Amino acid sequence: MNTYIYGYGPAGKERLIVVDLGVTFPDMDGSPGVDLIMPDIEWLESNADRIEGIFITHAHEDHIGALAHYWPKLRKPIFARKFTGRIGALKLEEAGISANEITVVEPRPHVISLGPFKVQFVPVSHSIPESSALVIDTPAGRLVHTGDFKLDGSPIVGEPFDPVMWHEIAKEGQGIKALTCDSTNIFSPAPGRSEATLAEPLAELIAAQKGMVVATTFASNVARLKTLAEAGRAAGRQICLLGRAMRRMVSAAQETGVLTGFPPVLSPEDAADMPRHKLMLIVTGSQGERRAASAALSRGKYLGLEMKEGDSFLFSSKTIPGNERGVIRIMNAFSEMGVEVIDDHGGLYHVSGHANRPDIEAVHDLLKPRAVIPMHGEHRHLREHMKLAQSKGIASEVATNGTMLDLTDEVPQVVEHIETGRTYLDGSVLIGAMDGVVRDRIRMALNGHVLITVIIDEDDEPLGEAWVELMGLPETGKRGAALADQIEEELAEFLARAPEKVLSNDDKMDDAIRKIARQVTMEEVGKKPEVTVVVSRLIAA
Repeated sequence: MNTYIYGYGPAGKERLIVVDLGVTFPDMDGSPGVDLIMPDIEWLESNADRIEGIFITHAHEDHIGALAHYWPKLRKPIFARKFTGRIGALKLEEAGISANEITVVEPRPHVISLGPFKVQFVPVSHSIPESSALVIDTPAGRLVHTGDFKLDGSPIVGEPFDPVMWHEIAKEGQGIKALTCDSTNIFSPAPGRSEATLAEPLAELIAAQKGMVVATTFASNVARLKTLAEAGRAAGRQICLLGRAMRRMVSAAQETGVLTGFPPVLSPEDAADMPRHKLMLIVTGSQGERRAASAALSRGKYLGLEMKEGDSFLFSSKTIPGNERGVIRIMNAFSEMGVEVIDDHGGLYHVSGHANRPDIEAVHDLLKPRAVIPMHGEHRHLREHMKLAQSKGIASEVATNGTMLDLTDEVPQVVEHIETGRTYLDGSVLIGAMDGVVRDRIRMALNGHVLITVIIDEDDEPLGEAWVELMGLPETGKRGAALADQIEEELAEFLARAPEKVLSNDDKMDDAIRKIARQVTMEEVGKKPEVTVVVSRLIAA
């Protein structure tokens, strides 16, 4: 979730800066009902008095998504460039926090001095405007944190990667002590392609379509949105943006001046009145999100608009591993409608925002760091990046979650492991991943739930029969009788013979009733459900 800490000073008393506060997204298999997943920052919170500031490299959710949730726990100055700052300000304001907590800064050569740190934002190209690497100078040497980047000289929106500037950065002072570097595409063997290479194939594709055209991509990829909109306009179509996140990104990019010349757009109400062959929708939901515009259209009408036979739907995006099921569900739903579904065609209609292996190697050669710390990727990506660096004679170390590295010497050393984990945004509250809330939810989803109520009178005798209510379980068992009735019958026999020492003890009653309910349910339907036992006792007046 891309939350990095850099420290300088005596061991245990280092002054700290935080780089990014990101989130990841839940799935129904592992975290049902959860809204967002954030890093557990207990260690950081306990050391908040040592933090000098928070730096946000760019406005992707996996780098900025936890900002508003965690700022109240840290309460330190936030630094970001204009576009990123605008997105961050919107998040803070939604949480009732003043946007003034964010300081908007200019890129290099502007320097932010905080304690022992001198930090510069250095523009890099990525799939969102104003992405930045950080040059972090300390008394012990210079560090470079690349953030997410690619080598793109024509990114359409935002700044190109500037090798001349980076060459100057590498030559200054004593050079670069350590490079913390993006590893996402370390297994992609071909050099990365520019965003500009998509303009022609996208224009040709859209011009060839007869019905309504709908395209989806990442809402934050403002350059792609502009390319798609311009291709639609060139084909004589009016443009309509669907999805709150997409409209917010375009608006923020226009307000901050990073996006100019974006074609005019229609409201959904006006778009519904347009002839289909004159209309192009650009919508959210490229990763199969159930509440996004793409999924809504696949289920029927959305804001008065619907897909029909002869229309076309383009995924100008790559499916992130883990999201395949949701994307395929949408593709099949459109196919059943007679809609032509077009994917990225092996890169013809999408390029990655991350550097491929040759590009990563080129950055190693350009910056000549004395050490490389791989970041941003699964463990296999980090390990492969480490091996690449070591093959070129560069010291390298994989830092998994919670790993503290000492970068003082020429070879990075693991010196401590901080207890870390995940925090869930569950509705409107933050809960720990190990608190048991989601675990119990999963158990109920897998095995169902039985609620049992028993009334005991003032003489410790059962009053009437136990009452059983089922949730998430079949009504009848394999013998054809009602499952609730069978549990009640077994409980009636138990209550009739239970000794006073059990009937008078709530814990013993709970254990015995729970065991009976699970045993009957297992025999009848093959499930061991979650069981809640309510023992109500009458008290003599």
